[in-house]
Amino acid sequence: MTTMAKANLLARDTVEKLEHRFGRKKLYWGGGLIVLVALLLTLRTIANRPKQTPAPGPRPVTTAKVSTQDVPLYLDEIGNTAAYETVQIQAQVTGQIISREFKDGADVKKGDLLFQIDPKPYEAALASAQADLALNEATLKRQQELKAKNVTASQEWDTAQANARRSEAAVAAAQVNLDRCYIKSPIDGRAGLRNVDVGNVVGPGGTTSLLTIMGMDPIYTDFTVAEPDLPLVRRYLNNPNLKVITDAQDDNVEPRSGTLYFIDQAVQAGAGTVKLRGVTPNPDRALWPSQFVKVRLILDVLKDAKLVPSTAVQIGQNGPYIFVVKSDSTLELRQVKPGQTQGDLTVINDGVQTGEMVVTSGQLQLSPGIKVNPRPAGPNGEKPSASSAGSASR
Repeated sequence: MTTMAKANLLARDTVEKLEHRFGRKKLYWGGGLIVLVALLLTLRTIANRPKQTPAPGPRPVTTAKVSTQDVPLYLDEIGNTAAYETVQIQAQVTGQIISREFKDGADVKKGDLLFQIDPKPYEAALASAQADLALNEATLKRQQELKAKNVTASQEWDTAQANARRSEAAVAAAQVNLDRCYIKSPIDGRAGLRNVDVGNVVGPGGTTSLLTIMGMDPIYTDFTVAEPDLPLVRRYLNNPNLKVITDAQDDNVEPRSGTLYFIDQAVQAGAGTVKLRGVTPNPDRALWPSQFVKVRLILDVLKDAKLVPSTAVQIGQNGPYIFVVKSDSTLELRQVKPGQTQGDLTVINDGVQTGEMVVTSGQLQLSPGIKVNPRPAGPNGEKPSASSAGSASR
């Protein structure tokens, strides 16, 4: 008897025993329940089988082209402004102030009258000196006539000449003292707060000035550069593009371009900086002395510099890099040498070529060689808006 036949006989005997023990009806119900459970388990196994995911499509990225532009080579510093001229007005003769001819804080011109000292004593001194001069000139004239007739001594002639010249000098000195009673502005500028009032007696020996006048157009821009930057500054000292840009904060006034006027002869001890001074036009008095300002020292202009949006430059383990979109829409990771920032753009000294497409956002989800769907970025490298992205996809 074959094995199959033996198995059939064994199964038949088992079934008969179960029918005899539980009954045929219960046996059929139990068998059906077992079959149903097995079917459910089979279906669940099929349903939980992992599905094969389709290969991902090209990843959308925002891009921008490498552009060229003439840009400045610069150093950004902080500084402050200083008056172009500062004059302490002092009395040069002694007397009582009888008038004040300006308002505190007013703009004054060179030659404008500021104070007047009582001139009467000096007018009298001038009149006395003029009288002495007239007398000595008359004496000199008589001596000249006598000398022509050879009837005067040479000593008397010399004395008459000396007295006439002494009188002329006395008149000139008296006139100078009288003129100094009228105190005038020596420069164009803005008057400060007066230190004396009408009625006070002043003189050349006073320790307090009558007034301070500051020249404000042009105005100085004082700033410092770090010692390591000094060789770079010295290299461009004779460059025609060298200039100083001064910008005051929160004044709604455009930055102003001036010239570099002075560079200190020594590094400041302990600070490691060098003081520089620029001269900045200030016709509208927008800049005030001792005002805090931002300073940009432009050393030169870089011709045809390569620029990319600053968001395109990333920092990795090997240094700065940029993702470049190749002609087949795959990515290439390119190590670059970035230069200075120019607003929202960055100069790239080496690593990319003009016209190449670079990725400007989403670099953390990218890797070299993957395929992308490039979309142009905004004018400054920002992501396109929903409307522009939709139009680009269409």
